[in-house]
Amino acid sequence: MTSKISTLFLDIGGVMLTNGWGRTVRQKAAELFQFDYGEMDERHHLTFNTYEDGKLTLDQYLDQVVFFKPRSREDFKKYMYDQSQPFPDMLQYFRDLKTRYHLRIVVLSNEGRELTDYRVKTFKLTEFVDAFVVSSYVHYRKPDKDIYTLALDLSQAQPDEVVYVDDRILFIEVARGLGINSIQHKELATTRAAFASDYQLSMD
Repeated sequence: MTSKISTLFLDIGGVMLTNGWGRTVRQKAAELFQFDYGEMDERHHLTFNTYEDGKLTLDQYLDQVVFFKPRSREDFKKYMYDQSQPFPDMLQYFRDLKTRYHLRIVVLSNEGRELTDYRVKTFKLTEFVDAFVVSSYVHYRKPDKDIYTLALDLSQAQPDEVVYVDDRILFIEVARGLGINSIQHKELATTRAAFASDYQLSMD
């Protein structure tokens, strides 16, 4: 490490909260609402990048993926939102790091606008996050290098002043290629240990 860490880049799904609309959740939705998962999954993969890029609303995405046949829209959307659950220990850990070390925190996430807005408001992320670089807001998606450089520009941090936390190894590899310090998150204990050993940010 050549510089003092000033900034954290944090993913939302898989790090601070559950994944909002991942494969397992979609499979459960197909079972619960009794429709063909294979058909839905094909339509999802043809459509979801456009939604995460902010070029479709949630309703437009669902029209293409789910509601091309008559189904209960409000029940289905409620199910989608209900899948978002917090990891309280992770949220508190990042709040404590920010307070103790006076860090800037930037969310760096691939998510659709409506789900992001819901998650930010429900779990009060604005209380400790300084900026949200989300695919549906900025129209770049990880692993596009432009979303990482935009986060650097907005935070006015050099790559070696940042620690990026994500659960996806590909996204970590791209960030490291840009010189951004990175931790692949698996659980609180290993992430805490990495902060303490590699970046001297310890809560002990």
